Amino acid sequence: MPAALSISNLTKTYASGLHALKSVDLEIRKGEIFALLGPNGAGKTTLISTVCGIVTPSAGRICVDGHDAVREFRACRTKIGLVPQELSTDTFETVWATVSFSRELFGRPANPAFLEKLLRDLSLWERRKDRIMTLSGGMKRRVMIAKALSHEPQLLFLDEPTAGVDVELRRDMWGLVRGLRDSGVTIILTTHYIDEAEEMADRIGVISRGELILVEDKHALMKQLGKKQLTLHLQQPLMHTPAGLSEWRLALAAGGTELHFSFDASEERNGIPALLRRMDELGIGYKDLNTRQSSLEDIFVSLVSQRGQLRP
Repeated sequence: MPAALSISNLTKTYASGLHALKSVDLEIRKGEIFALLGPNGAGKTTLISTVCGIVTPSAGRICVDGHDAVREFRACRTKIGLVPQELSTDTFETVWATVSFSRELFGRPANPAFLEKLLRDLSLWERRKDRIMTLSGGMKRRVMIAKALSHEPQLLFLDEPTAGVDVELRRDMWGLVRGLRDSGVTIILTTHYIDEAEEMADRIGVISRGELILVEDKHALMKQLGKKQLTLHLQQPLMHTPAGLSEWRLALAAGGTELHFSFDASEERNGIPALLRRMDELGIGYKDLNTRQSSLEDIFVSLVSQRGQLRP
């Protein structure tokens, strides 16, 4: 079975000399949700635009469901739905007219029943006769998704799909995206919301300065790179870390009232029991302790900072 999307050695260099993409290799499996993370200017939108035929790559090959994007452009494009970052709907048209026209553009036969279900799923059916100019930003975003899905694509790109919408609408859209995945649609999304990727994605890619620096299963990524931090709330503040605890990498915080110990979450022998015993021997008491798992945001910031695109 061919991959939903296969990219090899994809490169884009603009006339100005900007290297927007640098030899990107990526394969997206059918039926997965793939999140592409990266700072502004990292190359996320350029990557999407080249796959969708909006930007011409300088080098490389793109295949969509086994179809070459250059030799079989029309076959590729009909399999792709795109929800761009910017809202660009025909403001004087109604919701129904806009979505119907989008389906016709791809040569799909009229199917009112399908469009009705689509609009109902997106909570747009009651607004189908409204002009888009009268809709809220969140509703306009839903119309963009309806347009992208109107021709029944198998590969859906969501470029910052929840930018500028409220938290409740974001969660509604998360449910919608999961439903699309369950129906067989492959989802590729870019987002600035780390919790969005952590909540929805099966796999995560991190792009920095046009380079795809990491692609990994979400849970494997957090297991491999995630750290846990033990915080001990001390009974009495310390001026400095005692020499008797030097074999552990400890840090004092909160005016000496907290002792922090970072450890690898995947290691069985993390040193915590020995640390607590040694503290008891030294007469260092604590009144409470808790642990915190590194979030995907912590991992993302660490990875991109190492590449010099974000300040530590």
